[in-house]
Amino acid sequence: MASRRHWQARVEGEGPLTQPSLLLIDDEPALAGFVAHVGRSCGYSVIFTTSAAVFRREFDTSEPAVITIDLGMPGGDGIELLRFLAERGCSSPIIIISGFDRRMLAAAFSLGEELGLQMVGPLSKPVHLHELREILTRLNPQSRAP
Repeated sequence: MASRRHWQARVEGEGPLTQPSLLLIDDEPALAGFVAHVGRSCGYSVIFTTSAAVFRREFDTSEPAVITIDLGMPGGDGIELLRFLAERGCSSPIIIISGFDRRMLAAAFSLGEELGLQMVGPLSKPVHLHELREILTRLNPQSRAP
């Protein structure tokens, strides 16, 4: 069996000094690229990965304004990452984006709330551009500034 190559990319933008960051994890590079593109268009610098280990490291070394998590990934899952974020006292809004059925999304969303996390969404795959753009624009701390 071929090993799955984990990757991480920072989408070029103005950088974290002038833009809030969006940290996202998804095992589908095409969807991650779509979310990253929408994030950039909404004023975020974007960090994305397919690796739970890289996600944890990025969270610990950055201050993401918004986080998006896929529930089902090889080598880890979104529920484990929600627990990790709760243990770290995460105060960033978290958007679950997943292809699981609505009941599973609702259960994960409820778990995140029970863990004290600021949950937003969830969004089902395929993600609709207008829904994602509306949420990211609303959550952008720069768009809420006076």
